[in-house]
Amino acid sequence: MDDVEKAILISFEESAAIDSALKSQALSFCQQIKETPTVCRICIEKLCFCNLVQVQFWCLQTLHEVIRVKYAMLSLEEKDFIRKSVFSMCCFEVIDDKNNNAVRILEGAPAFIKNKLAQVFVTLVYFDYPLIWSSVFVDFLPHLRKGAVVIDMFCRILNALDDELISLDYPRTPEEMGVAGRVKDAIRQQCIAQIVNVWYEIVSMYRSSDLDLCSSVLESMRRYISWIDIGLIVNDAFIPLLFQLILVSGGSEQLQGAAAGCVLAVVSKRMDHQSKLAILQNLQVNRVFGLVTGDIDSELVSKVAALITGYAVEVLECYKRVNTEDAKGVSLELLNEVLPSVFYVMQNCEVDTTFSIVQFLSCYVATMKSLSPLREKQLHHVGKMLEVICAQIRYDPIYRDNLDMLDKIGREEEEKMVEFRKDLFVLLRSVARVAPDVTQMFIRNSLVSCISSVSERNVEEVEASLSLLYALGESLSDEAIKTGSGLLSELVPTLISTRFQCHFNRLVALVYLETITRYIKFVQEHTEYVPMVLTAFLDERGIHHPNFHVRRRASYLFMRVVKLLKAKLVPFIESILQSLQDTVTRFTSLNHTSNDFSGSEDGSHIFEAIGLLIGMEDVPSEKQSDYLSSLLTPLCHQVETLLINANALSPEESPVKIANIQQVIMAINALSKGFSERLVTASRPAIGVMFKKTLDVLLQILVVFPKIEPLRNKVTSFIHRMVDTLGASVFPFLPKALGQLLAESEPKEMVGFLVLLNQLICKFSTSVHDIVEEVFPAIAGRIFSLIPTEPFPLGHGTNSEEIRELQELQKTSYTFLHVITTHDLSSVFLSPRSRDYLDKMMQLLLQSACHHEDILVRKACVQIFIRLIKDWCTRPDVEAKVPGFRSFIIDGFAKNCCFYSALDKSFEFHDANTLILFGEIVLAQKVMYEKFGDGFLIHFVTNCFTTAHCPQDVAAQYCQKLQGNDMKALRSFYQSVIENLRLRQQQNGNLVFR
Repeated sequence: MDDVEKAILISFEESAAIDSALKSQALSFCQQIKETPTVCRICIEKLCFCNLVQVQFWCLQTLHEVIRVKYAMLSLEEKDFIRKSVFSMCCFEVIDDKNNNAVRILEGAPAFIKNKLAQVFVTLVYFDYPLIWSSVFVDFLPHLRKGAVVIDMFCRILNALDDELISLDYPRTPEEMGVAGRVKDAIRQQCIAQIVNVWYEIVSMYRSSDLDLCSSVLESMRRYISWIDIGLIVNDAFIPLLFQLILVSGGSEQLQGAAAGCVLAVVSKRMDHQSKLAILQNLQVNRVFGLVTGDIDSELVSKVAALITGYAVEVLECYKRVNTEDAKGVSLELLNEVLPSVFYVMQNCEVDTTFSIVQFLSCYVATMKSLSPLREKQLHHVGKMLEVICAQIRYDPIYRDNLDMLDKIGREEEEKMVEFRKDLFVLLRSVARVAPDVTQMFIRNSLVSCISSVSERNVEEVEASLSLLYALGESLSDEAIKTGSGLLSELVPTLISTRFQCHFNRLVALVYLETITRYIKFVQEHTEYVPMVLTAFLDERGIHHPNFHVRRRASYLFMRVVKLLKAKLVPFIESILQSLQDTVTRFTSLNHTSNDFSGSEDGSHIFEAIGLLIGMEDVPSEKQSDYLSSLLTPLCHQVETLLINANALSPEESPVKIANIQQVIMAINALSKGFSERLVTASRPAIGVMFKKTLDVLLQILVVFPKIEPLRNKVTSFIHRMVDTLGASVFPFLPKALGQLLAESEPKEMVGFLVLLNQLICKFSTSVHDIVEEVFPAIAGRIFSLIPTEPFPLGHGTNSEEIRELQELQKTSYTFLHVITTHDLSSVFLSPRSRDYLDKMMQLLLQSACHHEDILVRKACVQIFIRLIKDWCTRPDVEAKVPGFRSFIIDGFAKNCCFYSALDKSFEFHDANTLILFGEIVLAQKVMYEKFGDGFLIHFVTNCFTTAHCPQDVAAQYCQKLQGNDMKALRSFYQSVIENLRLRQQQNGNLVFR
């Protein structure tokens, strides 16, 4: 070995035995060789005389890189030498036949060396064919007589040509697309007929002796069928040969599969649909249908399944595109012939094939809508389709226990099935729309079959049947469900009255309850079934099911059912409450540690359902009070007991008890959702008294546990609820509640506090003036102490939880100020204790109106100023309520926000929100003129228009527009002024932003 070979071997060595310094030296040496002008000759010389695969691969890789990057810079002599050398290597010749040490690179070379050589060959084709190296393919063909080694290399070259240049499966640049077109045109014109003949001769000659070689030839041929003359393949010679290869008994599955791939390429070739239909008819693909019944894991079955699917897709496309009735009839016959095999493939083959078939069947069903009503054959196919869907959506019984316990394996299997079912259910709904009677009859028979079975082994069958009925509901209108169209009037009662033997199974129980809920509108119209629905939800099929997951979901679904049926349930309230008593008792017991509802809001759904039931005005007043009292009293007692003993709780007990309190608050909160403000304050004030007492108890939580964030959040949520429920009668509780919530509140809690105040202000407006005036100074002080005066930092490491909380607080603060001003409460800012923060607030609003990155915040700030101008400034000749406010608005807000901020390049007129902000800015100018008169106009024109060197006639037009009443014209004119000034800024340098 010389130094070059040694360096290459060391550079490829991955073992720790090689010294890193030596390897680095070797890599450096190899890089130097790559940069020498004669590197191509060095590489070809090594390929001629060295049979070390590492050296061969390095040389071929280097050749490929040089040709790809520097080929245009090589001399004509050098290019010719490379072409001849590479061609000789590919044709199994020695380059220097005078030297006895010369080697043939194809002799014993591994596949990756041959593939790399093919890649180099194709790169030369890219640059030189057909203009310079015009006869390359014609010259290659005679060498195929040398046998398998050259034929194999020719296949690799054709495959590489497809991969590197022709195939549209890879992204191509416009230049590559142009070269590909040039190469394909030349091959079509010059030699494709010869190549196809060679393919035929090789396959015919080697079909019995070298099956792998034949497979390689057919795989290469498959790639080229899409763009060569189809007549070269579809003829009396090639098509019979391909089908002979596919159908040969006991043949090579690889060769059979390769032949099937070629037929699929023929079937899929783009052409005129009338011509395509003739080819599809003459191919007699039905000869291969029986092959899919073999071993489903075999490559042959996979290839034939793909052929059948592709064939069916093309036949359907022909049916849609051809115009004559005869052609449509032929297409329909071919479809009828292939569909049974399609169904078999869908039911027995891999998921990828199933997915493509579902797409085909969906298209088939959509196309068959034109055959209304469906013919007997199509109705038969629809029935088979439903059978296949039902079989496909069944879970494998092997996972039954995993799915019931919902362990890791069960969760994964359920997630996979949910995803897998999506397309199948889309297909089901399509079928239901085209053939509703057939679909409903199929589901009915499936359900009846499940009901009649007494075996627990039919869990998966029952679950699939119920899932079909559930999915069917998505294709039906509310009206169809209400009236029970078709067989629904039989299906729904059958469903709600059934107790399956396998109802204990989690999946069956869940889909059973979901399906009843889906069809509950039928029960709304047919109230005789209400008792059966209640029984289904309240017995061991629902809320009393042994499985925790089922109980939790049943609670939520029952709440939804109650919402829909509501008044129809009044006669059953007593029995419902009795059935739920054990569930309620478990939830309200002092030492409740069950996992039923722990850490989940779902536990509150039972209480929401009860609240909806007992909160109706149809319930007698006395009964209503008794029901509510029986629930609120133990819940409040539980909280009081825990609060009294709070100091005595051990560290181990504390988290459990706090969780208990959370659950109680959630329960009471959910319970109150069923009671309207009118009922608790006007028609039945005794109910309101109960909720007030409850609120009083829950507010004690803030005193005893002032820093427990989850409890603060839950209590805050309940106060929100009571604001809606108790109305103005909640006022006496607010000072205490707001005081506790405001004390030592962190940014996140402060956001919740401001949201609560926003609700109060939006609901009660000026009625809460005194309350807001009382707490505003503390709020302002807290906000200004938390929110930084400088903009929030940007970039890496600035998106911390703390920063996000402060940003949220800032945004909510602007909303809070906006709500105050737009609800006639701006006088709050002027109270003696609030005036200390007025200047800071004005500066913050001005800064944000001009510069805040959120356009919606800027808009809110401008709207705040508009409202304050209206509230605090009456007439031009009267001083504003706030000394200095007028000058602040004219000198600060008008100039900086209404003029200079709009001139900034960040003000994007193409953005919809920015245009809305601009509209508010223009409105602000109109309001300022109305309140400040000509003084504002003179000041604004002088300090803005004149400073920006705006022409006098433009300024005069602005004054005229502002004094008029056409806001649309004013806005349009002012936008043109700003855009013209911005254009001039770009040309003459930026204006100084004041």
